[in-house]
Amino acid sequence: MQNCKLWMITLIILLIVTKMAVAQSPIPTTLEGPFEPATRRFDPSLRRGSNDLPMDHPRLKKNVTLNFPEQIALAISSPTSMWISWVTGDAQIGKNVTPLDPSKVGSEVRYGKESGKYESVKKGVSVVYSQLYPFEGLLNYTSGIVHHVRIDGLKPGTKYYYKCGDSSIPAMSEEHAFETLPMPSQSTYPHRIAVVGDLGLTSNTSTTIDHLIQNDPSMILMVGDLTYANQYRTTGGKGASCFSCAFPDAPIRETYQPRWDGWGRFMEPLTSRVPMMVIEGNHEIEPQVSGITFKSYLTRFAVPSEESGSKSNFYYSFDAGGVHFIMLGAYVDYNATGAQYAWLKDDLHQLDRTVTPWLVAAWHPPWYNSYSSHYQEFECMRQEMEALLYQYGVDIVFSGHVHAYERMNRVYNYMLDRCGPVYITVGDGGNIEQVDVDFADDPGKCPSAGDNTPEFGGVCHLNFSSGPAKGSFCWNKQPEWSAFRESSFGHGILEVVNSTYALWTWHRNQDTYKEDSHGDQIYIVRQPELCSPSVKPSVSPSESSLSAALHSLVLSLSLPLLGMFSLLSSSK
Repeated sequence: MQNCKLWMITLIILLIVTKMAVAQSPIPTTLEGPFEPATRRFDPSLRRGSNDLPMDHPRLKKNVTLNFPEQIALAISSPTSMWISWVTGDAQIGKNVTPLDPSKVGSEVRYGKESGKYESVKKGVSVVYSQLYPFEGLLNYTSGIVHHVRIDGLKPGTKYYYKCGDSSIPAMSEEHAFETLPMPSQSTYPHRIAVVGDLGLTSNTSTTIDHLIQNDPSMILMVGDLTYANQYRTTGGKGASCFSCAFPDAPIRETYQPRWDGWGRFMEPLTSRVPMMVIEGNHEIEPQVSGITFKSYLTRFAVPSEESGSKSNFYYSFDAGGVHFIMLGAYVDYNATGAQYAWLKDDLHQLDRTVTPWLVAAWHPPWYNSYSSHYQEFECMRQEMEALLYQYGVDIVFSGHVHAYERMNRVYNYMLDRCGPVYITVGDGGNIEQVDVDFADDPGKCPSAGDNTPEFGGVCHLNFSSGPAKGSFCWNKQPEWSAFRESSFGHGILEVVNSTYALWTWHRNQDTYKEDSHGDQIYIVRQPELCSPSVKPSVSPSESSLSAALHSLVLSLSLPLLGMFSLLSSSK
């Protein structure tokens, strides 16, 4: 009964405040779905893509002396700890390269709550890696020294100032600052969560990142395919504009590793103050001899794998306020009998949705995709993992891989389902491979069953067993589970308002300088009373019924107010 009284008080307050709202919110909610599929086709007045920025571009070239830190990046470790990573020394590329000695330069972070006053000091680890190609005409690479320091004892929701480097040389960075995320709680959430994928280093990438910075995120989800260093020969030169046309005559897929260093410098103005949580994509595989893969990715990024009980940097989880994030690896074993699946099941089982009501998952290749590119490519992964994620009530799934934007209606097993996740593809960061413009339902654009073979895992392409596309590999119109799609570069911003709804906005690059402009916007609404995950607090039937009714009423009354506040607080 106490809960009922609180609900009634909340309802009365919202009624009074709503009366004061001047304008109705024009923003739709998922409660109004499923929506009729809509498509905004590629604007022919725009260019589909651009070449990569050269390594001597001011945002890519090195601007510190030998042992001073560069490529500084933050990553969330826990609500009270943060990873700080950076690189020192000069990378080498050539026939014969000698790795630097990591022990020659210390890994140290000094930090505190006041500018210039660093009350705490933490030391960490350092490592180097090599990308070796024992083939005629190919060059080898060995990195600078990569440093990782985990600073702890932090207070949630607090600004900290820090310097990193080696004070004994001395070679310390300039002062940087960041704000910690809130503690896990159903009443506290990150201010704005930026979501972006398939970035690369083109002029389009610059527009994406500059636009993202304007939106002032408190954290970043990077859903794979970071640098596109594997679009290059080991000798550098000009990058290839498509994955399949790069080096068809090479004995192994080459990479130009200095692109990683350029990317770290390019991102530092953002990542030195805003934590970026990454997951691997296919462009991070970068094979070497003896089956070595992902060497650069695994060395350069610190992620909370150990903190989340994972034994692999390929998959992990973390909390940011009342949101639990699960980052899954599509290019390592995802079978139901494997280690990743077992870890995922345990992680989901331990969730307390009264503390972290929102459950957001991310991996690189999308399961639901109506573009010709990568169509049904990771169907095997979907068949292995989808039921488990649905069982535990995942709310939103972010992916990249397809270089365009698409938002799905709530869906499960290709059927519209009000309890299914909202799948969103944001592989539109601006990379050299250009924006995808063909849809699988366009005449003559349906891939053949032998196309779109994944770099990892099997092929599980299927013909649909029910619905309008029954018996077919592709639909002859935009699928009913595809709510909106557009071929354009951009990024997304997720603003979690409370335990039941969040505002999702997709910003197109061409709208960078337009006030209050966006490509797509919707309130994603959770309905825990109707779509109960396996782990939830127990309530009586009468209490649950009343709660559901009040929830619907409060939501309908409060949306105008929330829409007004969101429009006032959102930047371009």
